[in-house]
Amino acid sequence: MRPLFAVGLVFAGCCSNVIFLELLVRKHPGCGNIVTFAQFLFIAVEGFLFEANLGRKQPAIPIRYYAVMVTMFFTVSVVNNYALNLNIAMPLHMIFRSGSLIANMILGIIILKKRYSIFKYASIALVSVGIFICTSMSAKQVTSQSSLSENEGFQAFTWWLLGIGALTFALLMSARMGIFQETLYKQFGKHSKEALFYNHALPLPGFIFLASDIYDHAALFNKSELYQVPVVGVAMPIMWFYLLMNVITQYVCIRGVFILTTECTSLTVTLVVTLRKFVSLIISILYFQNPFTVWHWLGTLFVFIGTLMYTEVWNNLGITRSQPQKEDKKN
Repeated sequence: MRPLFAVGLVFAGCCSNVIFLELLVRKHPGCGNIVTFAQFLFIAVEGFLFEANLGRKQPAIPIRYYAVMVTMFFTVSVVNNYALNLNIAMPLHMIFRSGSLIANMILGIIILKKRYSIFKYASIALVSVGIFICTSMSAKQVTSQSSLSENEGFQAFTWWLLGIGALTFALLMSARMGIFQETLYKQFGKHSKEALFYNHALPLPGFIFLASDIYDHAALFNKSELYQVPVVGVAMPIMWFYLLMNVITQYVCIRGVFILTTECTSLTVTLVVTLRKFVSLIISILYFQNPFTVWHWLGTLFVFIGTLMYTEVWNNLGITRSQPQKEDKKN
């Protein structure tokens, strides 16, 4: 029952989170910093109260290690959200971030000296082709939509290239953080809830450098039209309502994934998260009517099939079926 509850939290939290994020970004494309700050602040306060026990609980992993992890985590979060301000559409943003397997494999080979099977190399190739198709099609859309003048088209395409560069950097940095986290867990044991708290609490002073941008967008949010919140009956600027719902759904999403990792195998978690991304993509396309061609669908199909191949779903299912037969032979 608990795993089913966790799956429900992941789908309800993560999918609705994408909706509120896109509502925010469509109105104010540069609001990534205030969204990131609000998410970090909420999770840090919750962790301080319930995980750190108001600062009385000593961390299992030394703070100096968290400082390194936090630097990477903060950078990834800020860069990912800021990429939405660089002509990156939400569907492409989601598809591109699904390429984390590629980054993990590349850094795993370079840093951990890992070797993979031909099947996994093939799956990564499929994911790469899928992302390349979606990226190239989005590039054509950027230039065609900005065809008012040649100069405007070039400028829009340049910003889009910077956005792709930002997403690529964040992808590689996220993979490096995963490897660092993996080595820490091997040394000190798994403390994912503690890591969640410190990853969000320690970077808060870093937002001082983004204070001006956060303040400007807070002022813009105050000027948005009033919205009557259902059930509560309180009127508030609609942008603040979107931000509040984005933060709450982000927390629900993270908690769902956390419960899932403690109750299910890593394979199950990967399958649920992959399926959730696909549902979020469908919602973004249908609800917001984002431009999505046949080529985009083909690229998306390649990405998700490649991801499922990498997790070796069919192979794992085959193993679970064959185990009872082995036991029978022993008996």
